[in-house]
Amino acid sequence: MSSFDDSNTSPKIHVEAPPTASVPPSGDHQTPATGGSGGRVTGILRRWQMDDLLKKGSLAFRGAALVFSLISFIVMASNKHGDWRQFYHYEEYRYLVGIAILSTLYTALQVFVQVTGKLFVKPRTGSIIEFVGDQVMAYFLISSASSAIPITNRMREGADNIFTDTSSAAISMSLFAFLCVAVSALISGYKLSVQPYL
Repeated sequence: MSSFDDSNTSPKIHVEAPPTASVPPSGDHQTPATGGSGGRVTGILRRWQMDDLLKKGSLAFRGAALVFSLISFIVMASNKHGDWRQFYHYEEYRYLVGIAILSTLYTALQVFVQVTGKLFVKPRTGSIIEFVGDQVMAYFLISSASSAIPITNRMREGADNIFTDTSSAAISMSLFAFLCVAVSALISGYKLSVQPYL
């Protein structure tokens, strides 16, 4: 009786090892996410996104400062209730109205320039004017609000009425305008610092 040897009849299966991934030489190599020089492309995209965000943020804060300055001017200019309750009798309130008008004109001009893109000077000169203008306007706004706060507090100790309430509302709007212009000054300062000198 012959024994059956299946070692000679079973098919032999040959399994090939997967090819080893070759390591590219050091230097620039393609990556699936970016392709080409990944670091450079990502850096450029991030710079574009940052510039776009700063532009939109600056426009939003300037627009808010324009609205707050205009409201402050309208509220204080309409603060006329007869006798001693007239805003123009007080130097501090006249100063507040004057700065509110100046801030309204300045922020309106800045919003116009940003929306239309019309520059009347060179870009770097415009950035310097923008930065200095923001700093000066922020100082004027906080100065006018600070000068009007003490006299309003003294009046409210004696008589809390519609005149003092209206004055307080105008002062609050000027303070909000100051905050918006101050943030705009930070943004314009950053934009100025990253601009090339040539």
